[in-house]
Amino acid sequence: MKHAMLTNQKLFVNLNGLPITVQGTSRRMLPLSSSDLKATSQQDDDGTPCSEQLSSVAGGIVALGKFDALHIGHRELAIQAAKAGTPFLLSFTGMAEVLGWEPRAPVVAKCDRDRVLSSWSVCCGKVVPTELEIEFSKVRNLTPPQFVEKLSKELGVRGVVAGKNYRFGYRAAGDVSELSRLCEEYGIEAYIINPVMDKKQDILDTQFTDTKERGQVSSTRVRYALSKGDMRYVSELLGRKHRLILMPNNEQLVSSKNNTIVFPNRCLLNLPPKEGIYDNCHIVFDKENVVPCRVVIDTDNIQLELVEINCINFTSVDSPYLNIEFGA
Repeated sequence: MKHAMLTNQKLFVNLNGLPITVQGTSRRMLPLSSSDLKATSQQDDDGTPCSEQLSSVAGGIVALGKFDALHIGHRELAIQAAKAGTPFLLSFTGMAEVLGWEPRAPVVAKCDRDRVLSSWSVCCGKVVPTELEIEFSKVRNLTPPQFVEKLSKELGVRGVVAGKNYRFGYRAAGDVSELSRLCEEYGIEAYIINPVMDKKQDILDTQFTDTKERGQVSSTRVRYALSKGDMRYVSELLGRKHRLILMPNNEQLVSSKNNTIVFPNRCLLNLPPKEGIYDNCHIVFDKENVVPCRVVIDTDNIQLELVEINCINFTSVDSPYLNIEFGA
């Protein structure tokens, strides 16, 4: 039994000296001049000229936000972008390092993001949104006008989509009113949408002190639900079951006997729920190969208890990743 390896290939673009990563299903190198976005004659790995790949970014509709959890609010931004044109998600990398935040595990493992975005194609007119990532350190000092100018003149986007609480520019100086005004000035369409609201408003006052908190679905709320081990709530916020990704190897295997296998927590590539016992989980290899299990998480290890004894040999799985999906 084999499990399909998840890929996280990326397209690298240089935006006037600013490195941008385009995540998608192919890997292409687009080295650009410092003054414009003209591609060189280099072709990508599948033989497609770079100029053709570059044109797929230009003229697109870019959703703006912090796409950590890829929750239902983020999905709604992608849906609106797809209605207006070719959808892209624009976010920033390296914010924690620049701003001095404590390092923390992502909600969605990097190697799993393509799978999640692919699942959104059903809602996005059968188009898979593409991720654009810009290094935060390269743009943190841009004023709101400078940021929109980048979108217009250097990325060549046709439009942007943002939630009504979105802020941008140095020290978050710009709001959506300024975004709309600047987009009009630069000939870009601006689509401002209402946020997707969390059905659980009773936890608003007691659990969240962030001034940006208005009761909307957010990555903060997803992290809170995971910290409480409330997997039903997590699923509601994500619009899917939470998938935990491990990258084990034989040296990291703690123990394996009969229907139980144990891995150290250092194998985890994304954020697990709180310590505890979780029933109705599955080890997912692909749509046809799903193995039911119970998951036990403690301070040091994650234990998988298979429902069927000897139903799989983990050491024979031809993939670096192990996917665990939590039931609601």
